[in-house]
Amino acid sequence: MNGYLVFAFVFWIGAWGLNEWLVRLRAKDPTTRRAIGIAVPLIFGVTLLVIWECMVRGFEIPSILLPAPSMIWARILTSTHILWADFQQTFLKSVITGYVAGCGLGFIVAILIDRSPFLQKGLLPIGNFVSALPVVGIAPIMVMWFGFDWQSKVAVVVIMTFFPMLVNTVQGLASASHMERDLMHTYAASWWQTLVRLRLPAAWPFIFNALKINSTLALIGAIVAEFFGTPIVGMGFRISTEVGRSNVDMVWAEIAVAALAGSVFYGLVALAERRVTFWHPSVRGGRS
Repeated sequence: MNGYLVFAFVFWIGAWGLNEWLVRLRAKDPTTRRAIGIAVPLIFGVTLLVIWECMVRGFEIPSILLPAPSMIWARILTSTHILWADFQQTFLKSVITGYVAGCGLGFIVAILIDRSPFLQKGLLPIGNFVSALPVVGIAPIMVMWFGFDWQSKVAVVVIMTFFPMLVNTVQGLASASHMERDLMHTYAASWWQTLVRLRLPAAWPFIFNALKINSTLALIGAIVAEFFGTPIVGMGFRISTEVGRSNVDMVWAEIAVAALAGSVFYGLVALAERRVTFWHPSVRGGRS
């Protein structure tokens, strides 16, 4: 049997046993529990990379089909300036700008809809319809309207993030019970006071759910939109170009950077959620 495959099997068994031992530990120290919580997924991720590397080498898979992680890492080290320029164009300009604009606009419109039953009955069905439109159909239109630079990608991200925020915020504002609203009415609270002190805090879990969903949708939308027109920079542009050149290692390097950026972005939103909604049972129940 190929030595790479044997090593992959042995490594997998060892990592599995180590993770089983770690998750069964009953550590009393919060720092130790936190370290275990970080170590378990880290070991799992390293195991996947080792198996990937050994499978590619053991079965002699051509790099044009699936490059080894070591090959992808080498490409990242030699192409940092290109990857950084693509990251700036796609993530810092298109994703962040579109995410803030789309989520902010969706939140504001949700507040307005909450005040107007007419808008609630008329706009929400349209929102559900537009949110189902495929990004590959929206992106070419936005490129024609706003040009080939990052502004058209921002428009795509705004469309993709606006309606999830709108729908979740409207549902969140309606989640406060009638008894709680009656209590605020008994205290002679105005609509604004009821919104700030009761309904908006009750809606925070719904709002953060939309923010987490949009953190991934924004990156996907920006990358896909770059396939339909962009300057000679950007993650989507690089992926589509390097695939045509059969530079698959560069494609995977861009995918790795996008995955890392998206994971960090999602993690920051989730961390903010824990800080803001510390009172919610889903957060309190997840604490050690």
